[in-house]
Amino acid sequence: MTTDPAAADRLESALTGRIDPTALDEIANLARQVPQAKIARLVHTSTPLQSAMLFKVLTKAEALDVFEDLPPAYQAELIGNLREPEVADIVDGLDPDDRAELFGELPASVVSRLMKGLTADEREMTSAVLGYPKSAIGRYMSPEVLGLHEDWTVAGAMDVVHARIDGPETVYLLPVVGPGRVLRGVVSLRNLLAADGEEIIGDMVRDSISTHALTDREQAAREFLSHRLIAMPVTDQEDRLVGILTMDDVLDIIDEEDAEDFARGSGTEPLDRSYLSSTILRVVRSRIVWLLVLAVSAILTVQVLEVYEDRLDQVVVLALFIPLLTGTGGNTGNQAATTVTRALAVGEVRIRDLGKVIWRELRVGAVLGAVLGTLGFVIAGLVYGWPIGLVIGLTLLSVCMMAATVGGLMPIIAKKVGADPAVFSNPFISTFCDATGLILYFTIATTVLGLR
Repeated sequence: MTTDPAAADRLESALTGRIDPTALDEIANLARQVPQAKIARLVHTSTPLQSAMLFKVLTKAEALDVFEDLPPAYQAELIGNLREPEVADIVDGLDPDDRAELFGELPASVVSRLMKGLTADEREMTSAVLGYPKSAIGRYMSPEVLGLHEDWTVAGAMDVVHARIDGPETVYLLPVVGPGRVLRGVVSLRNLLAADGEEIIGDMVRDSISTHALTDREQAAREFLSHRLIAMPVTDQEDRLVGILTMDDVLDIIDEEDAEDFARGSGTEPLDRSYLSSTILRVVRSRIVWLLVLAVSAILTVQVLEVYEDRLDQVVVLALFIPLLTGTGGNTGNQAATTVTRALAVGEVRIRDLGKVIWRELRVGAVLGAVLGTLGFVIAGLVYGWPIGLVIGLTLLSVCMMAATVGGLMPIIAKKVGADPAVFSNPFISTFCDATGLILYFTIATTVLGLR
């Protein structure tokens, strides 16, 4: 393959310029001049129809490599634009867990046809993974796992490893099972290679960190990373080995969960494909619901201002500080929510730690409020008089304490009721802190300034 620096630009122009079969010869000629990495980027950022045209000129191995890196929803749309033989080749080359993710996005009729094209073993493994809920780690494990029996010798185990080396997703960490495939522990390939051939596997086994197939996928993935594992056995409720979780599966889960949390924390829904390949309508749909929710909830802030309108008429200067106070409250709450949401995700905070979190955030808010309040008291007092300075200082102290406490509380409440903590974070906390902060502001102003 030659590497013409300008060929990638010409290939992209050919894809976007003419979407018809007559352009395939030109696309094929250009694709031979473009590195595979750039072709993969084009597939990621093009529409499914444009990507399908690229797939038609790729080799089977190249197409499979690119296809495996696409989000499942995008894979499903791309399949709709490929011919049946091309689809069968791609689906047959996927691992059972990746195949199950794809099938979860396809219509039942399409899944039925594709399943018929698989071998009996592949069909059985794919069906086993599809039997778990989308939120369970069993949906993302590989059922192609090589389990060693505890009564085998090292020599016998190595013979099995050599014979089945191409099947399992990993052989660097091997589960050890007893009667009924009950998990006993694990042994590393390195230890097997270093051991005497007559040694019994059961004498080498060490305890393993495993997870049940019905465990929440993010919880299992976070535990995997926290223990710095290379693989994790997956068991059923009777502790029987049913699969294995590997680093690539874990990274995919964490990437997806982090993208979802980031998007929802910013008041939008995550896109299921790259930004450039998403239609305008899809981008609008990902944002409009949150904007409507926030617009409706912001009416509460307007109503608060209406209630205290007479106070503003008496001391007009109070209106100048409203953006400062509402912004400080929203930012303080968001900081606390982000910190606690992250701590929940990595297992540093649990639901039963609610009291500890509230007490900690209350003190953090008090310190932040004292610093900001003192600064606000001095500056506002010098410019607008000390009574106004006192109002601003006390309000900043109160707002920071309230916002930090609420920001730390909301993610834990969300976790308790089974909701996504990110949903309860930034957008709703900002609105809540705006309205509550204004109530605190005007209450303090009324008391300090003697307003009626």
